[in-house]
Amino acid sequence: MKRLLTTLSVAALVTISLTGCTKTQEGAGIGAAVGALAGQAIGGDTGATLIGAGAGALIGGAIGNNQE
Repeated sequence: MKRLLTTLSVAALVTISLTGCTKTQEGAGIGAAVGALAGQAIGGDTGATLIGAGAGALIGGAIGNNQE
């Protein structure tokens, strides 16, 4: 139960923090999160997670910039 409450709290914080962002910033944030998850799933270590987050942020930012 404690883990579920923590997860829901973090999800709510992330959602609230993205409300005032531009499309580029939103894309970078979402891309970093998805990239970090993918990097962890593929590599299974901290280095892969950081590389995935960086690549996701770059790609997500570029997509968000294109939408503006």
